Amino acid sequence: MKSTSYYPVIMTDDVAGTAAFYCAHFRFAALFTSDWYVHLQSTEDEKVTLAILDGSHETIPLASRGKVSGLILNFEIEDPDVVHDACRAAGLPILKALCDEDFGQRHFITADPNGVLIDVIKPIPPSADYAAMYEATALPA
Repeated sequence: MKSTSYYPVIMTDDVAGTAAFYCAHFRFAALFTSDWYVHLQSTEDEKVTLAILDGSHETIPLASRGKVSGLILNFEIEDPDVVHDACRAAGLPILKALCDEDFGQRHFITADPNGVLIDVIKPIPPSADYAAMYEATALPA
């Protein structure tokens, strides 16, 4: 199977509000908008997309309808400090404070209106112990 695209779909009971959240705080714009589905694309990288879906829509199998749970969206970016400050200024919850991790990330965690966790990350050099766990070509510089 050759994938031609890959993107997460967030099931929610507030499609418009969730789409507006990602547009306002994470630089997405709508490519398709209906009352039950919105397809978003990053304004900075056309390959980065995200969909918002009414969790009660008939296209979802009955047993799977509802809201999203247990999901973290990771956004790797160049400067998490700037996004952290903007999220904080906008009143978004900061669930994990901005910090450097030994495993090779500078990051913080916030959440969208559905409780989906958003981990905003910049890869950084890991500690020596963690560096040994990386495949050489994947080691953050």
